[in-house]
Amino acid sequence: MPNPQSENAISLDSETLSRLSQASTATVATLLFKRGYHNAYVQGVSALAPGKQTLVGPAYTLRYLPARPDTDPLDAFREPDHPQRVAVEECPEGAVLVMDCRQDASAASAGSILLTRLQIRGAAGVVSDGGIRDAAGASALQMPVFAAKPSAPTNLTKHHAVDIGLPIACGGVAVYPGDIVLGDDDGVMIIPRHLANEIAEESVAMELFEAFVLEEVNRGVSIRGLYPPTDPDTLVRFHEWQRQNA
Repeated sequence: MPNPQSENAISLDSETLSRLSQASTATVATLLFKRGYHNAYVQGVSALAPGKQTLVGPAYTLRYLPARPDTDPLDAFREPDHPQRVAVEECPEGAVLVMDCRQDASAASAGSILLTRLQIRGAAGVVSDGGIRDAAGASALQMPVFAAKPSAPTNLTKHHAVDIGLPIACGGVAVYPGDIVLGDDDGVMIIPRHLANEIAEESVAMELFEAFVLEEVNRGVSIRGLYPPTDPDTLVRFHEWQRQNA
């Protein structure tokens, strides 16, 4: 089977990212599950600093291979075309740098200095299935950072940066350049770009209905017939609730 279409061939509606910024990863996980996408949740990754704004943006990818002494000496960072440094300097404004570290967090994939540079350049955030060093500084950034865990060793001890802007795996999930990354305190979902517009639109209605359901539960209504709304009266009450809260 061919790879998905290039991100340049799939346009996003003007409201898509804004709508997704109001959606939870739980909602998106359900909407993707309904479409047969059962492996879209990035495993082993969480927010370094919970409670920040929702992370949303197109993926800009960086892939690491296992390091070895001849390819990753300490002076490798002096190379002006080192892929890690290039990725930091070329990640587009509003994009999410997604790093494939083969789910190996025994070394860092980046640290607070590079992440600060990304924030200054306008990146939406970072997702790595490896470690992050200088985690206190990275956690203090306004930009959301998701990683496997803090990890002090430099990436050169375990990770050799090789590819930018190619399909990768992050936390066991396929990530193609331009896929939409959504992250909150529950973790990170990868939304295939060709589904982003419809997922965003459906998420609005789903989030609204779940807000109604939560109010109903808080006032003592049984979950049976409410969630899912198999009792016809549930939708009657929901539409009245919508009218009153419009």
